Amino acid sequence: MRKLALVLTLCAAATLPAQAKSIYDFTVSSIDGQPVSLDSYKGKVVLLVNVASKCGFTPQYAGLEALYEKYKDRGLVIVGVPANNFAQQEPGTNEEIKTFCTRKYNVSFPMMAKVSVKGDDETPLYRFLTDSSTDPQFAGDIKWNFTKFLFDRTGKPVARFEPATTPDSPQVTSAIETALGQ
Repeated sequence: MRKLALVLTLCAAATLPAQAKSIYDFTVSSIDGQPVSLDSYKGKVVLLVNVASKCGFTPQYAGLEALYEKYKDRGLVIVGVPANNFAQQEPGTNEEIKTFCTRKYNVSFPMMAKVSVKGDDETPLYRFLTDSSTDPQFAGDIKWNFTKFLFDRTGKPVARFEPATTPDSPQVTSAIETALGQ
Protein backbone atom coordinates (compact mmCIF):
# COMPACT_ATOMS: atom_id res chain seq x y z
CA MET A 1 0.00 0.00 0.00
CA ARG A 2 2.87 2.36 0.83
CA LYS A 3 4.44 1.74 -2.61
CA LEU A 4 1.15 2.52 -4.30
CA ALA A 5 0.87 5.82 -2.41
CA LEU A 6 4.42 6.73 -3.43
CA VAL A 7 3.72 5.91 -7.09
CA LEU A 8 0.53 7.97 -7.02
CA THR A 9 2.40 10.87 -5.40
CA LEU A 10 5.14 10.72 -8.03
CA CYS A 11 2.61 10.56 -10.86
CA ALA A 12 0.73 13.56 -9.46
CA ALA A 13 3.99 15.49 -9.09
CA ALA A 14 4.97 14.67 -12.66
CA THR A 15 1.77 16.26 -13.98
CA LEU A 16 1.86 19.28 -11.68
CA PRO A 17 3.91 21.65 -13.89
CA ALA A 18 1.18 21.87 -16.51
CA GLN A 19 -1.19 23.07 -13.78
CA ALA A 20 1.28 25.11 -11.76
CA LYS A 21 1.14 28.89 -12.01
CA SER A 22 4.07 29.80 -9.74
CA ILE A 23 6.77 28.33 -7.55
CA TYR A 24 4.22 28.50 -4.72
CA ASP A 25 2.45 25.49 -6.25
CA PHE A 26 5.37 23.18 -5.41
CA THR A 27 6.35 21.23 -2.34
CA VAL A 28 9.90 19.94 -2.15
CA SER A 29 11.85 18.04 0.47
CA SER A 30 14.27 19.79 2.77
CA ILE A 31 17.79 18.43 3.06
CA ASP A 32 16.55 16.79 6.28
CA GLY A 33 13.70 15.05 4.43
CA GLN A 34 10.84 17.27 5.61
CA PRO A 35 8.26 18.60 3.15
CA VAL A 36 8.67 22.30 2.37
CA SER A 37 5.84 24.08 0.61
CA LEU A 38 7.33 26.91 -1.41
CA ASP A 39 4.04 28.65 -0.61
CA SER A 40 5.62 29.29 2.81
CA TYR A 41 7.86 31.86 1.07
CA LYS A 42 4.94 34.02 -0.13
CA GLY A 43 5.73 37.67 0.50
CA LYS A 44 9.48 37.01 0.38
CA VAL A 45 11.99 37.54 -2.42
CA VAL A 46 13.35 34.10 -3.34
CA LEU A 47 16.69 33.28 -4.95
CA LEU A 48 16.58 29.62 -6.02
CA VAL A 49 19.99 28.13 -6.86
CA ASN A 50 21.02 24.65 -8.01
CA VAL A 51 24.21 23.91 -6.09
CA ALA A 52 27.03 21.36 -6.00
CA SER A 53 29.87 20.67 -3.57
CA LYS A 54 32.66 19.72 -5.98
CA CYS A 55 32.32 22.39 -8.67
CA GLY A 56 34.54 25.27 -9.68
CA PHE A 57 31.62 27.51 -8.69
CA THR A 58 31.24 25.93 -5.21
CA PRO A 59 32.92 28.94 -3.52
CA GLN A 60 29.73 30.84 -4.48
CA TYR A 61 28.24 29.29 -1.33
CA ALA A 62 30.16 31.98 0.59
CA GLY A 63 28.63 34.73 -1.54
CA LEU A 64 25.15 33.23 -1.24
CA GLU A 65 25.48 33.08 2.54
CA ALA A 66 26.73 36.70 2.62
CA LEU A 67 23.70 37.78 0.54
CA TYR A 68 21.38 35.88 2.83
CA GLU A 69 22.86 37.44 5.95
CA LYS A 70 22.72 40.92 4.41
CA TYR A 71 19.13 40.78 3.13
CA LYS A 72 17.23 38.11 5.11
CA ASP A 73 15.81 40.66 7.55
CA ARG A 74 14.41 42.59 4.58
CA GLY A 75 12.69 39.48 3.19
CA LEU A 76 15.22 37.57 1.06
CA VAL A 77 15.22 33.78 1.17
CA ILE A 78 17.91 31.82 -0.63
CA VAL A 79 16.97 28.25 -1.43
CA GLY A 80 19.82 25.87 -2.25
CA VAL A 81 18.90 22.88 -4.40
CA PRO A 82 21.70 20.30 -4.70
CA ALA A 83 21.89 18.46 -8.02
CA ASN A 84 24.33 15.93 -9.44
CA ASN A 85 23.61 16.58 -13.13
CA PHE A 86 26.91 18.09 -14.16
CA ALA A 87 30.07 15.94 -14.13
CA GLN A 88 28.88 14.20 -10.93
CA GLN A 89 29.90 17.26 -8.90
CA GLU A 90 27.34 16.56 -6.15
CA PRO A 91 27.87 12.86 -5.38
CA GLY A 92 27.13 13.01 -1.65
CA THR A 93 24.06 12.08 0.33
CA ASN A 94 21.83 14.81 1.71
CA GLU A 95 23.50 14.39 5.10
CA GLU A 96 26.99 14.71 3.56
CA ILE A 97 25.93 17.79 1.57
CA LYS A 98 24.47 19.43 4.69
CA THR A 99 27.63 18.71 6.68
CA PHE A 100 29.85 20.10 3.90
CA CYS A 101 27.78 23.29 3.52
CA THR A 102 27.59 24.06 7.21
CA ARG A 103 31.20 23.22 8.05
CA LYS A 104 32.92 24.77 5.05
CA TYR A 105 30.62 27.73 4.27
CA ASN A 106 28.48 28.18 7.40
CA VAL A 107 25.36 27.93 5.23
CA SER A 108 22.28 28.94 7.18
CA PHE A 109 19.85 29.50 4.30
CA PRO A 110 17.34 26.72 3.51
CA MET A 111 18.80 23.73 1.70
CA MET A 112 16.60 21.21 -0.07
CA ALA A 113 17.15 17.53 -0.81
CA LYS A 114 19.24 16.58 -3.84
CA VAL A 115 17.23 16.41 -7.07
CA SER A 116 17.78 16.31 -10.80
CA VAL A 117 17.52 19.68 -12.58
CA LYS A 118 17.56 18.34 -16.16
CA GLY A 119 17.04 15.18 -18.14
CA ASP A 120 14.46 12.42 -17.96
CA ASP A 121 14.39 12.51 -14.16
CA GLU A 122 14.15 16.30 -13.89
CA THR A 123 12.21 17.34 -10.80
CA PRO A 124 8.83 18.97 -11.56
CA LEU A 125 9.96 22.29 -10.03
CA TYR A 126 12.84 22.60 -12.48
CA ARG A 127 10.70 21.39 -15.37
CA PHE A 128 8.40 24.30 -14.51
CA LEU A 129 11.27 26.81 -14.17
CA THR A 130 12.87 25.92 -17.50
CA ASP A 131 9.71 25.51 -19.59
CA SER A 132 9.14 28.27 -22.14
CA SER A 133 5.39 28.30 -21.44
CA THR A 134 6.10 29.27 -17.80
CA ASP A 135 8.12 32.36 -18.63
CA PRO A 136 9.82 32.58 -22.02
CA GLN A 137 12.21 35.26 -20.81
CA PHE A 138 13.92 32.97 -18.25
CA ALA A 139 13.28 29.53 -19.79
CA GLY A 140 15.84 27.10 -21.10
CA ASP A 141 17.82 24.17 -19.82
CA ILE A 142 20.03 24.51 -16.79
CA LYS A 143 23.54 24.65 -18.24
CA TRP A 144 25.57 24.04 -15.08
CA ASN A 145 25.65 24.28 -11.30
CA PHE A 146 24.84 27.58 -9.60
CA THR A 147 22.18 28.82 -12.03
CA LYS A 148 20.13 31.36 -10.08
CA PHE A 149 16.44 32.23 -10.42
CA LEU A 150 15.12 35.33 -8.66
CA PHE A 151 11.43 35.71 -7.77
CA ASP A 152 9.69 38.80 -6.45
CA ARG A 153 7.41 38.82 -3.41
CA THR A 154 4.47 37.56 -5.51
CA GLY A 155 6.41 34.57 -6.87
CA LYS A 156 6.91 36.12 -10.29
CA PRO A 157 10.30 35.36 -11.89
CA VAL A 158 12.23 38.60 -12.33
CA ALA A 159 15.74 37.43 -13.25
CA ARG A 160 17.87 34.44 -14.15
CA PHE A 161 21.62 34.44 -13.67
CA GLU A 162 23.91 31.90 -15.23
CA PRO A 163 26.59 30.18 -13.12
CA ALA A 164 29.45 32.58 -13.86
CA THR A 165 27.44 35.48 -12.45
CA THR A 166 28.49 35.55 -8.82
CA PRO A 167 26.13 36.29 -5.93
CA ASP A 168 28.00 39.51 -5.13
CA SER A 169 27.88 40.81 -8.71
CA PRO A 170 26.19 44.17 -9.28
CA GLN A 171 23.57 42.45 -11.49
CA VAL A 172 22.48 40.11 -8.71
CA THR A 173 22.57 42.62 -5.86
CA SER A 174 20.77 45.26 -7.92
CA ALA A 175 18.01 42.81 -8.92
CA ILE A 176 17.60 41.68 -5.30
CA GLU A 177 17.42 45.24 -4.01
CA THR A 178 14.86 46.15 -6.66
CA ALA A 179 12.73 43.11 -5.79
CA LEU A 180 13.01 43.84 -2.06
CA GLY A 181 11.92 47.44 -2.63
CA GLN A 182 8.67 46.48 -4.31
